[in-house]
Parts: sequence; C-alpha cells; structure tokens
Amino acid sequence: MNTPLDSAALAQLFSAARTHNGFTDQEISDARLHELYELLKWGPTAANNCPARFVFVKSQAAKAKLEPALAPGNREKTMAAPVTVIVARDMAFYEQLPTLYPQVDARSWFVGNTAMIEETSLRDSALQGAYLMLAARALGLDCGPMAGFDKATLDAAFFAGTPVKSVFLINLGYGDPSKLYPRNPRLPFDKACQIA
Repeated sequence: MNTPLDSAALAQLFSAARTHNGFTDQEISDARLHELYELLKWGPTAANNCPARFVFVKSQAAKAKLEPALAPGNREKTMAAPVTVIVARDMAFYEQLPTLYPQVDARSWFVGNTAMIEETSLRDSALQGAYLMLAARALGLDCGPMAGFDKATLDAAFFAGTPVKSVFLINLGYGDPSKLYPRNPRLPFDKACQIA
C-alpha cells in the first residue's frame, strides 16, 4: 500500500512550487533530461497511447529555430532558460498501440477517426506535459509552462513533414526567485468542486 508523501515533498510538487519566469545559469545535463523522461513516461494515458513527443531545446542552433515562433513577451525568458521543452503530440500515435496496448486491437479505434485522434492526442499529450512538470519538480527543477507562440511557425521549424504538432512549451531550469511574480490565488473547494 502507498503511503502519503511528507509535507516537504508535497510542497515541492504543489503548494510551494511556482511558475518561473527566470532561471539561474546552472545547466541541465542530458543525463538529467533522460532521467526526467524515465519518470514522466509512467503517467497514465488512455489505452496507454502515449501521444506526447518532447523536444528538449538546449543548443544555440535549436534556440535560434525556436525564437521566431515565440510571442514577444516570451522571447527573452525563453532564450535565457537552460532548456525549453516543446510538448507536442504525434497525430499518428495510434500506430504504436500494437506495442503499447497489445491486449486488444486499439489501433482500429483510431484509424480514420479524425475527431477521436484530435481529442485523444490533445488531452493525453497535455497530461503527459503535466507529468513532465511534476517529474521535473520531483528532480529539483523549476518550470515555466506557457502558450504564447505561433504553432505554425514552430511546427514548420521542428516537425515539417511529420504528423507531430506542438501543444505548449515549458521552460526548465533552476528558478531565480527574484524574478517571480506575486502568487495568485486559487479557487476554494466550494467554487471548484462538488462531492456527488
């Protein structure tokens, strides 16, 4: 049986975690990015479809490809971040289902069903992006998730000729607390939840 995490772990993952807009210049190793993926990949998706694809933008050449797609307000912080993760979705994710979900012919649920492919790939790739943020926080990294980019420009730069489409971006690094905005409130239980 699982036991609850202690308050320090819960704070690191949730209550004390912040959206960072600036980072120190401490690098993130490729080994740490592998470790990050090895954690996040275990998060559940429908029929284990795992539609997310991740591009860890680290090099100056890759940053130069990313920069024209960024909204002006996101350029400076993204170019300065040690890593920016492009969270994307593979629109042909179902081709992996014979391996990922061999119990039944789940591939047949999606072939030719554009609406189901769209809904499933968007929902589950966003879930996997959230798993990435939790895994990053668990490894001591800070995150700055964002929209604010031109998907067509980004997809042409990174995914041309493939069935992969961008969903959102996450800046990763070791956060600089001097660049945090004041913490915004969240909805209380009775405004966001019901017990039925």
